Amino acid sequence: MRRLIVTEFMTLDGVVEAPGGEPTHRHSGWTIPFSSDDLRAFKLSEVLEAESLLLGRRTYEQFADAWPPREGEFADAMNGMAKHVATSRPRELVWNATALEPPVRSSVQSLKDGDGGPILVAGSASLVRSLLVWGLVDELRLLVYPVMIGGGLRIFPDDREKWTFELAQLTRFESDAVLHTYRLAGS
Repeated sequence: MRRLIVTEFMTLDGVVEAPGGEPTHRHSGWTIPFSSDDLRAFKLSEVLEAESLLLGRRTYEQFADAWPPREGEFADAMNGMAKHVATSRPRELVWNATALEPPVRSSVQSLKDGDGGPILVAGSASLVRSLLVWGLVDELRLLVYPVMIGGGLRIFPDDREKWTFELAQLTRFESDAVLHTYRLAGS
């Protein structure tokens, strides 16, 4: 059974939108002032650990535009791994990507039931909300930055259900960003 790991850059007010310079938010690039060597080393180890990426369509399109021309160990890992894309608008996918067959919930469960290494979900706020509701997330890695940007996309469902998580790890980086790693309680 493969683990499904959600990894998110997040502001103190819970926003995950436009952390790296995407044009969707007026405070785009809010992670950039908080970069540090230890944080970059963690993100590299995270992507090297993963066997594949699971992405929503919009995140896939942003990543597929941004990563192929980049070079270096992180870019090589991102460019080389398989990508699974949750999309209701299938088109020809590139960048080692395949569209998930509907329904997405069943396709993700099939991926998890297969053999192999961890499946990493980055960004993809709408997809992550659904994965949380469906109980498919094995690990939630929230990299919280010491900044608030007053609104934007969030990953947390607003359906008034209750989930209890256990803190598995807490790491503070030199930049004052803090990684909160959670697992669903009892799993």
